[in-house]
Amino acid sequence: MLGLVRTHRTDAFSKDAEILVLRHQLAVLRRQVGRPRFSRPDRALIALLASFVPRERWRAFLVTPQTVLDWHRHLVWRHWAYPHRPPGRPRLAEETVELICRLARERPR
Repeated sequence: MLGLVRTHRTDAFSKDAEILVLRHQLAVLRRQVGRPRFSRPDRALIALLASFVPRERWRAFLVTPQTVLDWHRHLVWRHWAYPHRPPGRPRLAEETVELICRLARERPR
C-alpha cells in the first residue's frame, strides 16, 4: 500500500513537473512567435477542451475566452448561413436561346 501511495505521489509530481515545463515552453514561444494561426480543427479542439479546464487556469491559453466565443459564434453562423442565389430566373441553355432566336426570325408574327 505504501508503495502504491509513493508511486501515485511520484506520478502526480512528474505530471505537475511536465505541466510546468510545458507552460514555460509556451511562455518562451509567446515571446518569440508572432500571432499564431489556428485551423478549424484546432479551434474546435481548443473550444472543446476549454470546457474541462477551470477558468482560473485559462491564462495558459494562447487565446482569450472572448476569442473562443467568437469562434463558436462564427461556426453557428456558418451552419445557418446558406448560399444566396442572385434574384430572378436561372439562365437558359445556349441551345434553347438559339432555338428561340431562330424561331423568331423564321416567324416574325
